[in-house]
Amino acid sequence: MAFTWLIAVGIAAAIIPLGIHQIPEGHYGIYYRGGALLTSMTAPGYHVMAPFITSVKVVQTTLQTDEVKNIPCGTSGGTMIYFDKIEVVNILNREAVLDIVRNYTVNYDRTLIFDKIHHEVNQFCSVHSLQEVYIDLFSSIDDHLKRTIQNDLNILAPGLYISSVRVTKPKIPEAIRRNYETMEQEKTQYMITTAHQQVVEKEAETDRRRAVIEAEKLAQVAKIQYEQKISGKEAEKRIAEIEAEMHLARERSLADANKYKTATEAESNKAKLTPEYLQWSMYQALAQNTKVYFGNSIPNIFTTDVKLDDQSKKN
Repeated sequence: MAFTWLIAVGIAAAIIPLGIHQIPEGHYGIYYRGGALLTSMTAPGYHVMAPFITSVKVVQTTLQTDEVKNIPCGTSGGTMIYFDKIEVVNILNREAVLDIVRNYTVNYDRTLIFDKIHHEVNQFCSVHSLQEVYIDLFSSIDDHLKRTIQNDLNILAPGLYISSVRVTKPKIPEAIRRNYETMEQEKTQYMITTAHQQVVEKEAETDRRRAVIEAEKLAQVAKIQYEQKISGKEAEKRIAEIEAEMHLARERSLADANKYKTATEAESNKAKLTPEYLQWSMYQALAQNTKVYFGNSIPNIFTTDVKLDDQSKKN
């Protein structure tokens, strides 16, 4: 009996460690029993299951990057090229884990991402030329792949999201690659020449504008000087007119004063023409005479003259 218990304990001690497993952070554990997917999931940490009956698979639910390598691509012109690597950054929603694994297995990314990348790349290349794939539309391939694959996932596998797609430059035949390098060099040289020409034209335009500005400045200065000269001449003319007006007014005032003086003197002289004043003037004139007469007849001379004068006035 004891031996049986020892055997049972030994078997249990050997089996129990086989059922203990660990789920890492950022992942969830899903379980199969008899090949059927169970509906339970486990979070990160240690868990126990029945060994040999139940198996566990770990599914990542954080951002992960799937690398799709060596993708052949035939262009519309028949040239075969290869994409060395296309990286697809994706994330699986926790609530969608069971449905996606049930429909596409644990390796769901093989069907939903890897195979879709191959298909979409070939679809893109088949309708575009080598020039478009390698040069013209290369920058839009990643956005095209992301948009197209996400549209399909929204229908086939809701809960799986594409964060970004990174596409490397494809490999093309060596002869064509050398031609493209030559074209790129010529294009670069053309751009350098064009840029130099633009610089020369810009400098010429700058010189022209500088000359125009200088000419406008000189013209404005000349205009100001001309206006100042005209203003000076007009001021001189005005001053001369004012001086002439002042001179005319002064002469007119002098003439009016002389006229008034003459009229006043005439009136004064007219007022003086009286007999008494005339007689006084005669005496004054006789007093200034330098001749001297001696004798008794002298008074008679003055008397005679005066009488003669009175007689003349009467006549």
